[in-house]
Amino acid sequence: MILEGKVALVTGSTSGIGLAVARALAAEGATLMINGFGDPAEIERLADDLGAVHDGADLSDPEAIERMMKRCGEELGGPNILVNNAGIQHVAPVESFPPEKWDAIVAINLSAVFHTTRHAIPAMKQKGWGRIINTASAHSLVASPNKSAYVAAKHGVAGFTKTVALEAARDGITVNCISPGYVWTTLVENQIPDTMKARNMTREQVMNDVLLAAQPTKTFVTPEQVAALAVFLCRDEASAITGANISMDGGWTAA
Repeated sequence: MILEGKVALVTGSTSGIGLAVARALAAEGATLMINGFGDPAEIERLADDLGAVHDGADLSDPEAIERMMKRCGEELGGPNILVNNAGIQHVAPVESFPPEKWDAIVAINLSAVFHTTRHAIPAMKQKGWGRIINTASAHSLVASPNKSAYVAAKHGVAGFTKTVALEAARDGITVNCISPGYVWTTLVENQIPDTMKARNMTREQVMNDVLLAAQPTKTFVTPEQVAALAVFLCRDEASAITGANISMDGGWTAA
């Protein structure tokens, strides 16, 4: 197992992409701290299944993030691997976009990436090895209507990734982001009603004409595909890959 002795912290890992990444890292021997909301009994079951520690930090709160990072260091001795995956979404035209939704999306999708990274980097530098993997999105490269906050935040994640990669280039730390197209997760499913309302469409029209319209493969990316790429980025063979924004979008951004 290639990650034996490594500690991984994966945010937003009680469901969707984050859970798939956590499972894949655990399968390679990593010790895990998972993070996210959900049914307490289900989260307890997941933590037991993964042999993981769960921290329910609200990633919109910098102090909660700091406590989570400190706890990870004290209880597990890491992280060597940081996967910033937590994200939320809201769909509305900019003139009616609720300011509180903007603030929440930027806080969780972008600012939290800064806060976890700034706490993780010192120990990684001290150990001379680290992997930071940020879940971005095809929307880190292109835009879609009615998603101003999400697109802005994901563009920010891509730029932040490049900057930290340059800063840590000689410290044995790689910093990359994975930019999936539409992955069939709760986040995607939950935005369908808002898109139906914003565009006056049926559910089937949103699925075919909005969600998969830009993906030439006409298939959703799977969480397991994203997880497999995250594991590869942790391998020694990937040590020359840093500052990259790796598209996994069925050809969406090829045009």
